[in-house]
Amino acid sequence: MARPLVSIVINNFNYARYLSQSIDSALAQTHPSTEVVVVDDASADDSRAVIRGYDDRIVSVLLEQNGGQGAAINAGFRASHGEIVIFLDSDDYLYSQAVERVVSAWTPGISKVQYRLHLVDREGGKIDLFPAPEIRFDSGDVVPLLLAAGRYETTVTSGNAFSRGALEKMLPIPQEQFRIAADGYLVTVAPLFGPVASLEEPLGAYRQHGESAWSPGRNGLSAKLRRALLHDAHRYGALGEKARKLGLELVPSPGLYDHNHLTTRISSLCLDPEQHPHAGDSRLALSLRGVLSSRHARLPWKRRAVLGAWFVAIGILPRPAATRVVAWRMIPASRPLASLFRAVRNLTR
Repeated sequence: MARPLVSIVINNFNYARYLSQSIDSALAQTHPSTEVVVVDDASADDSRAVIRGYDDRIVSVLLEQNGGQGAAINAGFRASHGEIVIFLDSDDYLYSQAVERVVSAWTPGISKVQYRLHLVDREGGKIDLFPAPEIRFDSGDVVPLLLAAGRYETTVTSGNAFSRGALEKMLPIPQEQFRIAADGYLVTVAPLFGPVASLEEPLGAYRQHGESAWSPGRNGLSAKLRRALLHDAHRYGALGEKARKLGLELVPSPGLYDHNHLTTRISSLCLDPEQHPHAGDSRLALSLRGVLSSRHARLPWKRRAVLGAWFVAIGILPRPAATRVVAWRMIPASRPLASLFRAVRNLTR
């Protein structure tokens, strides 16, 4: 696969302000065989004017009715031809050698290559790596991890390149369940169809700007947490269905073995118990499960210890105090000593 055709499928909805940078980054790839497909999901801003400006340098797919990210990815895949496919969010961008590096790491039979991104602000200023450098990717056959806990260490949409063969077995994405965060479906199901390869170097930028559907500023943190729990339920459902067709069995309630899901779940219960979607949950029980799952997190031991202590605090503190501990972790602006927090994080890497 020295010179495979690679498709970069950009999905866009109302991100005209970022779209040009995303398209330009796709067109600037050093790999000599790259096609760029841009899907506009019925935007109401100037996105289509931006797209028209690229003429035949891109393949444009203009949806007449907004269907969400899952629908946009489905449409973009149908319009693409590459043996390798990258789904790039339109507020993110790739570095010029990203495709070249993905191709150099590609081996026959894998389902995807995942790589780190630079976390950047609205203007593109670098904030950090994503995932954070202390979080270790899971590679190879990650199916046992998926079946045991419903997840493995991976990354967001723009940090993955998928095999077309694997995508043909996975798609279409269920559009109603994955109107947003459709990468949750892609990265969860893909390893059922081949091993995962990982690159540690950042190959693009993941923009943090507070305008996405997951931003807690829109409807509050507790609503964001409930959306995340519903999203996890959809992921587990899709994973279980695909696994059964392959003769595999997903453990019941896989989120109870995953420290990420448990973080969301105990935080939701603590902040808004009346609207928490899992009846019968208790902070103490979730706390104990969180401590146990922390021991197996793909983190340095110091970070695992801090994570375990956080779960203990949420489980045993009175709810007003526990709520402040949740906010301290979930809302960076609530940390009065943000620089001290960063220093502690660096020490525990």
